[in-house]
Amino acid sequence: MKQKIAIVMAVLSLFAVIISDVYAGDYRIGPGDVLDIAVWKNPDLTKQLVVLPDGTIHFPLIKELKVGGVTVNELESMLVSSLKKYVPEPDLSISIVQVNSMMIYVIGKVNHPGRFSINTNIDVMQALSVAGGLNPFAKEKEIVIFRKESGATTILNFNYEEVSQGKNLEQNITLKRGDVIVVR
Repeated sequence: MKQKIAIVMAVLSLFAVIISDVYAGDYRIGPGDVLDIAVWKNPDLTKQLVVLPDGTIHFPLIKELKVGGVTVNELESMLVSSLKKYVPEPDLSISIVQVNSMMIYVIGKVNHPGRFSINTNIDVMQALSVAGGLNPFAKEKEIVIFRKESGATTILNFNYEEVSQGKNLEQNITLKRGDVIVVR
């Protein structure tokens, strides 16, 4: 039974990686990210803003706006529709100046456990490398990744020994914001 569950989890993980690769250009804004929003010919509506921990920003005329989890294109649409009341045909420019919300955590029997800020997609092996590699007491076959999505936590198994030998590479998933790797 455990083996069937592990196979299903591996297939689902692989599917999730394939789907996320298809939408790789759709970065989702998160808390701590710094946004530069400019409305052409309107310096009062040109701001550099930090996304607050609750995923909101405060923008002139609009007040509070929930931006956590949206793409830049979605944010542009939201701003244009909200600003049309005040600015005829607003021409916006939005850029992410600094990505601060892409955090992963590596804890347990690694040489340098901690929280790591990433600015590119990385997989489990790369994250373990960033954490200084496994220490001599690590159980290579008992590494797990905790992933929270839509309020539910999924546990994904990772066997370092297999992946480092080129076996069962589907375990070496691309990590997402907030993933926690636990090395036992």
